[in-house]
Amino acid sequence: MTGRNQTVISEFLLLGLPIESEQQNLFYALFLAMYLTTALGNLLIIILICLDSHLHTPMYLFLSNLSFSDLCFSSVTMPKLLQNMQSQDMSISYAGCLTQMYFFLFFGDLESFLLVAMAYDRYVAICFPLRYSTIMTPKLCLSLVVLSWVLTTFHAMLHTLLMARLCFCADNVIPHFFCDMSALLKLSCSDTQVNELVIFIMGGLILVTPFLLIILSYARIVSSIFKVPSVRGIHKAFSTCGSHLSVVSLFYGTIIGLYLCPSSSNSPVKEIAMAVMYTVVTPMLNPFIYSLRNRDMKGALGRVFFKKNILVCLWW
Repeated sequence: MTGRNQTVISEFLLLGLPIESEQQNLFYALFLAMYLTTALGNLLIIILICLDSHLHTPMYLFLSNLSFSDLCFSSVTMPKLLQNMQSQDMSISYAGCLTQMYFFLFFGDLESFLLVAMAYDRYVAICFPLRYSTIMTPKLCLSLVVLSWVLTTFHAMLHTLLMARLCFCADNVIPHFFCDMSALLKLSCSDTQVNELVIFIMGGLILVTPFLLIILSYARIVSSIFKVPSVRGIHKAFSTCGSHLSVVSLFYGTIIGLYLCPSSSNSPVKEIAMAVMYTVVTPMLNPFIYSLRNRDMKGALGRVFFKKNILVCLWW
């Protein structure tokens, strides 16, 4: 049985988080608060960047796309998780599971490429400040964003089509809180060698290559920083790089550990905990790390709301 038409099951059961029933309400409130924080924080960033002309720069173009990606990435899994925790209905249709997997891969890959673009932007800004405007032209920035969207579309579609050709027989229980690709491969009663080979090859291109490019960018940045005689300049550059690298380490570390360096000693609980880190925690932290503590974003927040207050006063 190798064709999709031979698929026996019509739905999967998501076991969700491995928590006790008496702790269900507590974790539901916790994850609801984290999701609302993620949604509101990233929406605020997108709105401020759109409304404030001072933020129409390459860095904030990438940041607005990253915020949109974080918002969607979290929304792929969190609403279904919250619904399952509240209703105790763990089922998800076959088509719904593949759709969730597609958008999970799409927005996860998109974040990966956008982090590379942001690292390159910081590299040019710190290492070539006088040539920044001539290098980071609007055309180049737009091209990087469009390329990120196109590449992620093809990559997510490739894995989804390869998954759709597999057959799933009697076992339809997924020990996870979303339709994770590796968990689905374990349930398949078809030959999954092609899928695993593509995951390994494409994973190297989509995850490892961007990660190495980011590390290379920051290695050049650190090298340039030590040539700066100003202590203030060194502190500012390290502050900018440190926040970016903290997100990069959290995001790439857990994903590479889960998918490219799988360990037989990894328990389902450990894998779920690692998945929570990059699907829930990272999108929630990004607005605070990148933006809401940023002087430009604080200035935009003041300008936008001050302008609104003036309009309200004039109206009344």
